Amino acid sequence: MEILIPLVAALIPVALLLANAIRILREYERGVVFTLGRFSGVKGPGMILILPVVQQFVRVDLRTIVLDVPSQDVISRDNVSVKVSAVVYFRVVDADRAVIQVQNFMAATSQLAQTTLRSVLGKHQLDEMLAERDRLNADIQVILDRQTEAWGIKVTVVEIKQVDIDPSMIRAIAQQAEAERSRRAKVINAEGEQQAAAKLVEAARELAAEPGAMQLRYLATLRDIAGDRSSTIVFPFPVEVMKTLWGAK
Repeated sequence: MEILIPLVAALIPVALLLANAIRILREYERGVVFTLGRFSGVKGPGMILILPVVQQFVRVDLRTIVLDVPSQDVISRDNVSVKVSAVVYFRVVDADRAVIQVQNFMAATSQLAQTTLRSVLGKHQLDEMLAERDRLNADIQVILDRQTEAWGIKVTVVEIKQVDIDPSMIRAIAQQAEAERSRRAKVINAEGEQQAAAKLVEAARELAAEPGAMQLRYLATLRDIAGDRSSTIVFPFPVEVMKTLWGAK
């Protein structure tokens, strides 16, 4: 019994030392190991051994991270103030750079996503924000991916979630849309009048070339008017028609 007590006392520090030395990393985790402050490698997954005091390690998650970008105040190129929110999907591809090159890659990526969102959308008009989201998403994704590459981060997807417009601006946009519809209607009506006038000029030239055709057209007009019995119409009878009729006899 007297021998067991010192043995147990000696084994306790060894057990504590082993407990501090053994680390278990899951399949999606990596451990960035530093020996006396210097980077000495990336380990995992599975069980790894760390020398207490001499070595330290930082656990890094390699799974895709969903980063919610809070609503940002953006002034579009046509001076419309909007609030835009987005979501960014990214993952760590180089665990050592994600730990060594940046202090907090989550916070850094979030801040970079916010500033990039404001910068890119501020170069476009409101209509483009609403109608061309896929192109804007791709532009933001390319910029973020290029800037976070040095941190060992891969930005895979950027999605603009919502574009909120001030109610006063919604009314102004509705009025602008109504004015645009009215303008287009007037343009279409004017084009129709222009085409009708051109056809009338063409018909007049053809009738002028054939006097008989002009007289027939005149008689057809008289017949159309005679069909309406709601009123009495006094219509002058051209002398040329009389001459044509007498000549025919």
